[in-house]
Amino acid sequence: MTAPITARTDTAPPALDVRDIAKGYAGKAAVRGISLRVEAGEIVGLLGPNGAGKTTTINMILGLLAPDSGQVLISGLDLARQRAAALAMVNFQASYAPLPGNLTVRQNLLFFARLYALAQPARRVGELLESFKLTALACTRCGLLSSGEQARVALAKTLLNRPRLLLLDEPTSSLDPATADDLRRMIRDLAARNGCAVLWTSHNMLEVEQVCDRVLLLARGRVLLQGDPRRLAAEHGDASLEDLFIRIAREPLAHGVDA
Repeated sequence: MTAPITARTDTAPPALDVRDIAKGYAGKAAVRGISLRVEAGEIVGLLGPNGAGKTTTINMILGLLAPDSGQVLISGLDLARQRAAALAMVNFQASYAPLPGNLTVRQNLLFFARLYALAQPARRVGELLESFKLTALACTRCGLLSSGEQARVALAKTLLNRPRLLLLDEPTSSLDPATADDLRRMIRDLAARNGCAVLWTSHNMLEVEQVCDRVLLLARGRVLLQGDPRRLAAEHGDASLEDLFIRIAREPLAHGVDA
């Protein structure tokens, strides 16, 4: 879809390296020492019930919140000290953050291309319009597009700066099954071909099993379990990943999480 990212060597740092980050609000811990890594070309699922700390974790990785302690490294760059350079290698998509509906597809992409300070914004937008088969829709307002077309535009937007790390917060939650499947295929292709690392949150466990190479299960601000989503449930005595998720969500104290 896009120009290949330079392949990482054995000594290259991971695309994302989160080291023991913590965050609290009004004396209450929201994230309690989370550590995780995402390598180039890897899709990692960040799972957990509402209130587990997923959004707070993502906001710290995006630099929207400063951790109370710990460190976030993006391709080896310390987010706290090299913020602009680190965030230049990141992009984000969520179903609850649609692109402005009164702007056309081209206008939206050009706006974000300039926001990312791309050297040749029109050229980059043209490449993505072609790659995502959006050329015929370039002059259509985004608010008039179908949900599937909007999803394609949103994904094109995330690739404008050729990110090394994509953060996807439930990107398929508002899509019909066929459109969601198309989007999943596009993201897997992106990771495989371009070496882009992906951190993916979802409440759809079947989707997670299809897409993710590895998952982390959170509860009350901590990583409780991690592993291959196709084997993790059986390793812990559950019939499915959804059963394991439900058990973790309902019985966090049984897994060493403080009340």
